[in-house]
Amino acid sequence: MSVIEAGNELSPRRARGGGRDARQKARGGPAAPAYIKRVIPPYEMLGEEGLVALENEADRILEEIGFEIRGDDEAIALFKKAGASVDGQRMRFPRGLIRAIIQKTTPREFVQHARNPARNVVIGGNNTVFSPAYGSPFVTDIDKGRRYGTIEDFQNFIKLAYSTPWLHHSGGTVCEPVDLPVNKRHLEMVYSHIKYSDKAFMGSVTTAPRAAESIELCRVLFGEDFVDKNCVILGNVNTNSPLVLDGEASRVIRTYAAANQAAVCVPFILGGAMGPVTTAGALAQCFAEAMVCVALTQLERPGAPAILGNFLSSMSLKSGAPTFGTPEPALGYFAIGQLARRLGVPLRCGGNLCASKIPDAQAAYESANSMWPAFLCGAHFILHAAGWAEGALSMSYEKFIMDAEQCGAYHVIAGSLPTDENALAHDAFQEVEPGKHFLGSAHTMRNYETAFYDFESSDNNSFEQWQDEGSLDIQIRANRKWKRILADYQAPPLDPAKDEELRAVIDY
Repeated sequence: MSVIEAGNELSPRRARGGGRDARQKARGGPAAPAYIKRVIPPYEMLGEEGLVALENEADRILEEIGFEIRGDDEAIALFKKAGASVDGQRMRFPRGLIRAIIQKTTPREFVQHARNPARNVVIGGNNTVFSPAYGSPFVTDIDKGRRYGTIEDFQNFIKLAYSTPWLHHSGGTVCEPVDLPVNKRHLEMVYSHIKYSDKAFMGSVTTAPRAAESIELCRVLFGEDFVDKNCVILGNVNTNSPLVLDGEASRVIRTYAAANQAAVCVPFILGGAMGPVTTAGALAQCFAEAMVCVALTQLERPGAPAILGNFLSSMSLKSGAPTFGTPEPALGYFAIGQLARRLGVPLRCGGNLCASKIPDAQAAYESANSMWPAFLCGAHFILHAAGWAEGALSMSYEKFIMDAEQCGAYHVIAGSLPTDENALAHDAFQEVEPGKHFLGSAHTMRNYETAFYDFESSDNNSFEQWQDEGSLDIQIRANRKWKRILADYQAPPLDPAKDEELRAVIDY
């Protein structure tokens, strides 16, 4: 068995070339686990004193400063009934009230069902789910440069995410298809996730009616009774930091929760702008805001799945521009992981984040400095795991490929170090005499296809061979790979009757 115990038993390691694809086709299932079941433990940075200090400050903010919901009287009434004091749109919460609401009924983990049950993901516990980047108005590649996203680009990224074994989720608004009318755009996006992938996906959050229509498409796909009893769609909702939730966003959260679907509740804080410049202060604010939103899901429908989100970013205090890959947000990730585990709720963090406009060295080190803390803190749902460029303004085709390959390496790391008889390799020592090599040994031949993870877009050849093959850099290799994936793409089967029913709802 693979050292990664996940949604299936397939090994996350693979050799270069067509063998993996052939084996996947023969098996008729995913070429990697449907999600990661972590063996490696999360990193515990803070001791009890530090964690209590952060929890106390979050409670103090909610008790003394309060939190506003602007334009949703029904949500305010729910909190008032639960014990909050209300002054217009401002709510203040007795110490411990929000935490008690959350801990009473919020699931510690839940299954998000995909239309292919082999690709169901478990969010929470010791599990990690990788999802593509989200929300970019622009797309970019080295052929056409930066331009507004279209529905073709949107569908291309869905196809890439479906074809990539290291991403477990189809994502949501992977890029904004601006060539579609706004009143129909959300329907075509959800339909594209259903049509071109069989992985789990996210729905619209721009308005409550659009969230409801996203859920309605899921009822057509899965059946109304199934959707009422099971999570099949996520909705990623941001607060208006500091300490404000827009009424439309509040109604979106309640719409997902009322349907027993998961709201992902995410403050978006740039230190020095929407929160304090000090990481601890911004983190306490972020935790307080996210807790209020998670509590709202439970007041709307006790037991509804929910995810506590965290998006802390530093900023340039000279220009006001957001910065990524800096050490302060990394420290915040480690702390929020501990806080979420103590609270007992699933956690969402960001992934391969960067400010670079192209997939260069800046993009690589900023992404690595963002992804490692998200993974090590124990985040359960990592959004923006592939494709993010230019501070989320652009979705990069080449970076998508490079990021996805990095995600593959995390599958191996998550499994820790096996120490079974095969891993200890004593039979190889018995076969190979001192001073000889292991290349032709039976142990090597038995393990050579799965021994090492292979970054397919990296070049490890000699300088001369690299030069003879055209002196290609990784952007060009990634460019060729995404084009090859799209050329080879085959859509997962979808019941024609279901397809027709979905189109009838969209085209009405």
